[in-house]
Amino acid sequence: MSVADDQSEGEDEVLDIEIAEEASTTEEEPEPPEPTVEELLETAQKRADSAEKEIGYRDAEIQNVRKRMAAERAEAVQYASIGLARRMLSVLNDVDRALSALPEDEEGTMAEGLQLMRNRLWQELSAAGVSEIATDVEFDPNLHEAITTIPASEEAPAKTIVSVLEAGYRYKERIIKAARVVVAAAPPASAASPPKTSQETADTDDLDNSFHQAEDGDSEE
Repeated sequence: MSVADDQSEGEDEVLDIEIAEEASTTEEEPEPPEPTVEELLETAQKRADSAEKEIGYRDAEIQNVRKRMAAERAEAVQYASIGLARRMLSVLNDVDRALSALPEDEEGTMAEGLQLMRNRLWQELSAAGVSEIATDVEFDPNLHEAITTIPASEEAPAKTIVSVLEAGYRYKERIIKAARVVVAAAPPASAASPPKTSQETADTDDLDNSFHQAEDGDSEE
């Protein structure tokens, strides 16, 4: 036998030994134990608890959606007539302009008829929930629209409503139209003036914002 044959037989023997060892190792690996009944029950209980929580979350979401929809429906019913109120107020404003255009000494049938019409319109609007926005109070940018400002004085401190250009109205708790007013405002601070307090700065900002909004609204009209 040649040296090459001896080497080949040696390699075959080594290969056979490795295969045998791998087979032995594979046979010796234990199979994973099957879960016990208690473990299966515990797993099933965890899944059931998780599903119950998920159902609870979904049910809470559904209840919240239902409550929100009910509130929206109630609000829609409450303010269903707001569009009609706006249109009636437009007619009321036309009547007011017609009355203002009459001569001051006019006491004839025309003036009486317009005044009766105005009183009747306002009676119906009031019964429907429309009220006039108060202007004998301090300026409030949520209720009043500053068309222009004048310098504040001792008689008219800052944020005092000096005059009313157009009345404002609300329908129940919702603003239909802000009152258009002239407001007293503090003069701009000069170099010699002491710095404004935070409240004075906020008051001036409210007036400036309202005035700019009024200008924007007029330009859009």
